Amino acid sequence: MSLFPPDFLWGAATAAYQIEGSPLADGAGASIWHRFTHDPRLMIATGDTGDVACDHYGRMEEDVALMKRLGLQAYRFSISWSRVLPDGTGRVNQAGLDFYRRLVDRLLEAGIEPLPTLYHWDLPAALDDLGGWLNRASAEWFAEYAEVMFRALDGKVKKWATINEPWVIADGGYFTGVLAPGHRSIFECAIVSRNLMRAHGRAVQAYRQCGAHEIGLVLNIEPKYPASDSLEDLAATARADAYMNRQYADPALLGTCPEELREIYGEAWDDWSPEDLALACQPLDFVGINYYTRSVVRASSTAWPLFGERVVQDAPHTATDWEVFPGGMTRTLLWFRQRYGDLPIYIMENGAAFSDPATSAAEGLPDSERCQYLAEHIAAVRDAIAQGVDIRGYMVWSLFDNLEWALGYAKRFGIVHVDFETLERTPKHSAKLYQRIIASNGAELDQAAA
Repeated sequence: MSLFPPDFLWGAATAAYQIEGSPLADGAGASIWHRFTHDPRLMIATGDTGDVACDHYGRMEEDVALMKRLGLQAYRFSISWSRVLPDGTGRVNQAGLDFYRRLVDRLLEAGIEPLPTLYHWDLPAALDDLGGWLNRASAEWFAEYAEVMFRALDGKVKKWATINEPWVIADGGYFTGVLAPGHRSIFECAIVSRNLMRAHGRAVQAYRQCGAHEIGLVLNIEPKYPASDSLEDLAATARADAYMNRQYADPALLGTCPEELREIYGEAWDDWSPEDLALACQPLDFVGINYYTRSVVRASSTAWPLFGERVVQDAPHTATDWEVFPGGMTRTLLWFRQRYGDLPIYIMENGAAFSDPATSAAEGLPDSERCQYLAEHIAAVRDAIAQGVDIRGYMVWSLFDNLEWALGYAKRFGIVHVDFETLERTPKHSAKLYQRIIASNGAELDQAAA
C-alpha cells in the first residue's frame, strides 16, 4: 500500500559548511563558521572544523553519482554565501558560483531535482564585521546575494528556499552562544529574529522580480506537550511553542507576532513595526518543515525565559538525546495546516544520529535504529497525507555523516557512512531501505514494519 502522491519527491539533504570542505578555496571568503571553529575562544569542544569535512567540494561528481545509485529524486543542499560573494556584497567570485552551476548541472543530468537553500547558518565573516544579522542592512545584503543566485540558476532550479531554521540561528548564535557567531544576549536574539525575517521577505521580493518558479522558507518545528494539565504547565507550554515555533511562522505566514513574546523577552522585546511585519509576510509557494523530536514542558520558576523546563521521557532516545517520537511528526503537520492553511509542505529534514557499528564495506553498515526511525517517521508523514495535509516531498537528514555543527564529527546522522580519515563513502542499511522506499513510492514501509 502507498498513499503517497504519484509525483511525491523523495530526496536527501545536506548543508554547505557541514560537507563541502575547502572553505577558502578558489577565492572564497571566510564565513562565521570558519571563524568560529578556528577561534580558541569559541571553537567547538572537539576541535573539529569544516576545513575538509566530507570534501564534497572536491568530490561533488562522485557524490552525485552515488545519489543516482541510491535512487534519489531530489537533493537539498545549501549555498555558501561567502563562496559566491567573498565580501558578502559586491564582487562575485566566479569560481565559487561555477561550483554551484556544475552541481546543478550534474544533478539534472542524473535526473535529480536540485533544491538549494540560500542560507544555512554560514554568514560571510566580512558581514559579521559590520554587525551581521544585528544590522538592519542585512536584509538588503541578503537580497543582493539572493538575486545573484536567482539570475545565475533560476530555470534550472525550480524550487528555492530562503533561510533554514531562523530559530536556531537566533537562539544558538545570539542567545546561548553555542553556534556561530557565539554571542550571548537576549537583546541581540530579539533583534536578529526580526532581521532574519526581514531578510527572508526581501529575498522573496527579489525573486518575484527576477524568478519564474517557486520559493519558500524552511522552519524547524518541535511540538510542545505539557507535562500535566495544570494551568502553569499549559501556560509554560504555550510560551515554549511561541518562542520556538510561532515566533517565525506567524510573521512569515500570518503577518503577526505571538503575544507571548513580550513576556518571554521582557525588556529586550520591541514590537515589530507594521512595515517589518508586512515585509516578513510575503506570499510563499511552499514551506519546508524540519522535524526531529518533541519536548514535554513543565513549568519552572527558575528556568528562563519563563517557558519551563524539558521533561525527559522514559522512551527511546537518539545519540543527541532527542526522544524518538514519530507521532509528533503527524501532529506537527496537522497543526501546521490548521493554523496556516493548505500551503504545500516539503519535509526538508528528518533523521537521527545513532552510534552506528562499523563493519566491512562488503557487508554494508547495519544501522537498525535509524532504519526503524526513518520507517516510523515516513509512515507518520503518510498518516498526515491521509488526513488531508498537502505534503509533496520528504528529504532525509542527512545524506552523509558530516560536521554536526558544535557536536563535531562524533554524531552521525548520515544514511551514508563517511570515514573521516579516508573520506570513503559507504551506504548504510538505512540507505538501502530508503532506496527501496523511493523505488516503491512508500509501499516498502509496510514490509519494513512487518
